Amino acid sequence: MSWDLPDPFVLEITVAEAAIDVYGHANNAEYLRWVERVSWAHSHDLGLSIDDYRQHDRAMAVHRHELDYLAPAHAGDRLAMATWIVACDGRMTLTRRFQLQRPDDGATLLRARTRFACIALSTGRPRRLPAAYIDIYGGALVDEEN
Repeated sequence: MSWDLPDPFVLEITVAEAAIDVYGHANNAEYLRWVERVSWAHSHDLGLSIDDYRQHDRAMAVHRHELDYLAPAHAGDRLAMATWIVACDGRMTLTRRFQLQRPDDGATLLRARTRFACIALSTGRPRRLPAAYIDIYGGALVDEEN
């Protein structure tokens, strides 16, 4: 597949019938759910789970989503959702990029960007990233200029 950036973390998805809306294709909300799923899967793969978030009383909460819907997905389509961490300021924020492709025809269905802010789970208030998060997320950074 032709990814926008090198070395993506990829989650395979099969579009369920329940994802289809009245227009006969996957509802836009499903694309956002897939963005969330691949984010959690990638974090877990890097070594940060919800249990780690609870232990540190810190979580990465969505601050901003930008989603460009480029083509529809249909029931039964096999898709590949890729993500990359493209920014981690070492203080409070993390940014991911996403690309959703349909391997059968190589079409890109979605490009997206999400900015996360670190919060305390106990209060919901902004807090600094723990050192472990900086090490893990910062170590996974991909240069989006190349």
